[in-house]
Amino acid sequence: MQNDDINLKSAIEAILFAAGYPVEIAKIATALDVEEATISRLLSEMRSEYDVAERGIQLLILGDSCQLCTKEEHIDKIRAILGVKRGGNLSRSSLEALAIVAYHQPVTKSYIEQIRGIDSSYAVNNLTEKHLVEVCGRLDAPGHPALYRTTDDFLRVFGITSLNELPPVEIFAEAVMPSGSSNSAEAKS
Repeated sequence: MQNDDINLKSAIEAILFAAGYPVEIAKIATALDVEEATISRLLSEMRSEYDVAERGIQLLILGDSCQLCTKEEHIDKIRAILGVKRGGNLSRSSLEALAIVAYHQPVTKSYIEQIRGIDSSYAVNNLTEKHLVEVCGRLDAPGHPALYRTTDDFLRVFGITSLNELPPVEIFAEAVMPSGSSNSAEAKS
């Protein structure tokens, strides 16, 4: 490995450690006066190095941003040493709403309610407060309802780098309707 790459990786690591939140790759490239492609290559190498090594941290690449995070297997030890109580878990209604947004985004609150069959104001507000979903525009319809999409925090919390890494939605249909069962559409054919 070239000395320049080692120095750049060291600088990237320091930036991400100090930031504590996702940093845009373009900003890192600008700060280090290096091409964005070089930073992307180095980040990819660094992520592999963190994954292979028995390290307590990992490098997440979230689209056009990246962040250093602790590995989930250490969460209980971190909570114990920092005195952080367990909590912040999402309710079933919030998880349902989040899944709808993740798989169908951008969506309106009305769309979420239509699928869930129940008022989802609390769930959507909760997800917005936790920065897992955000307003990304307005629907060109009467009342101009807000459109919601997932955030980079959603990707970080769920340990994925893009929505393409979500499991296929068909997995959930199989969990709800075991093989051997038939739904009404199959029964009619």
